[in-house]
Parts: sequence; C-alpha cells; structure tokens
Amino acid sequence: MTTTAPPQVTSTTKVPHHPMWINGAPVDSDEHFEIRSPATEELVATVAKGDTSHIDAAVAAAKASFESGVWRDRTPAERAAVLDAVADRLDARNEELAQLQAMENGAPLRVARWAHIGLPAAQFRHFAELARTYQWVKPAPVLASMSTGGMVRQEPVGVCAAIVPWNVPLQLAVNKVGPALAAGNSVVVKPDEHAPLTVLELAAELERAGLPAGVFNVVTGLGEEVGARLTEHPDVRKIAFTGSTAVGREIMSLASGTVKRVTLELGGKGPNIVLDDISEADMARVVDGCLFAFLTFSGQACESGTRLLLPAALHDDFVERMVRRVADLRIGHPMADDTDLGPVFSRAQRDRILGYIASGLEEGATLACGGKSPAGPQFEQGFWIEPTIFTGVTNDMRIAREEIFGPVVAVIKYETIDEAIAIANDTIYGLSGGVWSSSTDRAVSVAEKIDAGMVWINDFHVLDSRYPFGGMKQSGLGRELGPDALDEYTETKQVTYALGRREDEKPYALLFGIDL
Repeated sequence: MTTTAPPQVTSTTKVPHHPMWINGAPVDSDEHFEIRSPATEELVATVAKGDTSHIDAAVAAAKASFESGVWRDRTPAERAAVLDAVADRLDARNEELAQLQAMENGAPLRVARWAHIGLPAAQFRHFAELARTYQWVKPAPVLASMSTGGMVRQEPVGVCAAIVPWNVPLQLAVNKVGPALAAGNSVVVKPDEHAPLTVLELAAELERAGLPAGVFNVVTGLGEEVGARLTEHPDVRKIAFTGSTAVGREIMSLASGTVKRVTLELGGKGPNIVLDDISEADMARVVDGCLFAFLTFSGQACESGTRLLLPAALHDDFVERMVRRVADLRIGHPMADDTDLGPVFSRAQRDRILGYIASGLEEGATLACGGKSPAGPQFEQGFWIEPTIFTGVTNDMRIAREEIFGPVVAVIKYETIDEAIAIANDTIYGLSGGVWSSSTDRAVSVAEKIDAGMVWINDFHVLDSRYPFGGMKQSGLGRELGPDALDEYTETKQVTYALGRREDEKPYALLFGIDL
C-alpha cells in the first residue's frame, strides 16, 4: 500500500460561513457548527446551527408554497425544465462541488466528481424525464351496470421531508428531492450537521434554475432535535430517510403519530459470493471487483459487500491475491488525483471501526492485512484506517453481523452453494449482494435466492437512476430511483361520475338499501 502527500493548502484563505435556506432566503443562527476536513482536521467552513423553530419555519414555508400552487400547479413539462436546468448547473460546477465534497467528508476527488456530483446531475435528468412521461391521469373503466365512469389521478403528497447522512449527501438528497419536486411537492431537507455543504449549494442552484421560494428548504441541526421535530411535525406528510437501521426504527415510531408515509434506506451487511468456476483469466478482475465492493469510499457505503464468501477450493489463493492487490492501492489526501482511499469521516467513526477490528481479533478471526491506522507524518492528523481483510470468520461474529461502515471485509469460507446462500441470508439486513461466476445461469440461480433488494452479478455498486435502489428486511422500506420513483411521492385519487341512467336502471343508492 502506497501513500500520497497532501496538496499545498494556504493558511490565509478565509473560512466561509453557510446559513440555512428557508423560504427562498438565507437564514443564520446564533450558534454554528464547525466543518473540519477528515484528512487534516483543518477548519473548512462554519454552518448555522438550526433548532426546532427553524424546522417550524421551514415546514410553514413549504406548506404555504404547496397550498398556493406556485409549484404543484405547473405542468409536468415546466417542472421537468427546472430539474434539467439544475442538472446543467451541477455539471457546470462539477469540479468546484467535488472539491467541496472532498474537503467536507473526505471522499477522494476523482470519486467525488462522478459519484457525489456527477450522479446527482444524472438523477435530476432522470426525474425530469419521469415528470414528462409519468401517467398522471388514467381512465377508469366504465361500469356499464351502473352507467358510471371515472379516472384515477396521481397527485402530489404535500410537504415532504428528507433526512440524509454524511457519506454521499448530495446524491442521497437528490434521490428524495428529485422525485418529490418532479411530482409537485414542497420539500424540507435535514442534512447531517457535519456534511451539509453540497446540499446547501443545491438550494442556491434550485433558486437560480427558477424554483419558487418556499418549495425547497434546508435546515441544519442535530438529528435528535431538528430531525425528530421534522419527523413528527403534523404538516409533514412524507418522510424519506437514509441512515442506520436503529435510527430508521425511531423514524418509523415518530412518523406513526400522524401516519406519515415513510421511505427508509437503512443499513446493510452485503454478502458477496464468489463461485468456484472463476477462470484464471478472470481472477484478477474478480479480485479487483471484490475489493471495490468493500473499499468504495473507505467502506462508508450502506450497500458495500462486506461479507466475502469464498469457496474452500479458491479461498487461500484468492485471499493472497487480494492482500497483494491492496499493497498497490494508494491511501492519502482526498484532494490528490491519484488517491484510491481517503480518510474515514470522523474521529468517532475511526474509533468505532477500530473497536470492531479489536472485536474480530477477540472472537478468533485472523488479520490477513490492515487492522490499524497507517503510519507516517501525513497521517498524524485526520482519521485513517488501513484496508482490512479478516479471514477465519464465522457468521456469528460481530464483524460478520453488524454494519462496521469502514474499509473492513469479513472473509467466510464455504463448501457448497447451499451453505453459501444460507450464510448470505443469515442476517437482519437485505440491502445488497453480489455473485461472481463464469456462468451466467449459475450466477442468476444464486442471485434469485439471496434476500436482498439489489444483487449484482460480476460487478458491484452499479448505481443508475433507471434502477430501483432499496432493501428488504431491516434494510428499509420502499425504493428510490427507478421507473416508479414518483409513486412514492404521489397520492392516488379515484374520481367517478355518473354518465346518465337508463330508464330501467335503479338509483345506485338503492343497492345499499337507501330509498331516495
């Protein structure tokens, strides 16, 4: 494993301050959050610290804008044009926003360009196209026996709330904001208080693209305070949340008080199954793919393949190849273009990951590589973890059962395909999975038996706006993206009407014993 030196940073740059965005205007507060680089711990920015009064103001603005019809009454084509314009603006600012993301949460710059900023632009275009093609009104069948006809309408829900985490904040916000706006809703977003910068930039770009005031609002604050108020607020009709399963349960509980619609994208412990038919010619590609599965953004992705299931016949050779390949990866400052792995997000996150590594050793797993913070002067500041591969793992160990959210993989040896599938499904999670094989038929057969909302064959982390994203079991409820994304942000209304009555036809009310 090689390292990269940090780029030169001038100490004279003024630290910017970012207010919240409520009702089309910046709103500051008396208290501020500090945003510090995970790589250097240097102060990157300060952000307004909102409270419940700011949530109430944002929800009131969203509700007023919705009831006024200033956005929901625009035609789908008009709404789509605004979303396309936002996509263009994000593309134009890709490098600037990618650098902002790298400084804020430690994402390697070359990853931030396409995943953190490029994908949200593509997602906005997808939702714009859905707005144009969605079947907003469908004719209902004429009921000849009662001379009744009608239609089925899809209408916006109202005020929608989005609560997004720190790992991929803009992309995960757009997953929720895009379909909500395409459907004509108004939105309040609560980003993670330590990674809100790109979401706040989105507010500015939406305004420049022509979104009316009050339709999109951003409140930065603590989850247990402003997030809880947003979730239980009586004027919020829909909550979309990405985060841990534990917090997802709390969201469901708070939302139940007003029977809100809920979409949850929660934790995962993705099984990644290598079959025993991998050819020597394909081995290097599969090894790289399995590393990519758990090392993307230093393992800080909910859909990561963090349980690697290897057949006994390939196990030793495969692990040896992975360890050699890890030695070639470059760990270093996220602003360097040749960095493969940056830091983890925070001191608390680093300490949590190290705690899981210690538990793996205590429970009898073996470290094949990694397991600590890298050495060297460039790692004296910031929050760093080496790529870590555990072997000798059994599925009852904590490192195999709990979401670590770091660059750690638990390698589990299996003898038969049925055993591998049983291990894969022995978890509370069901977000993602992977299968690697030289036989498409075998791979599909295994994929069909994995309890997960997304299963990739001979690949991992395939993220495309046209495919639905979400999980089974305690990995969540509902789906984001995909061809039906607007269903989650619309209400279904049936409208029926009498077409006239034949002379020999009884009034409809008589069928219920009502004498007119």
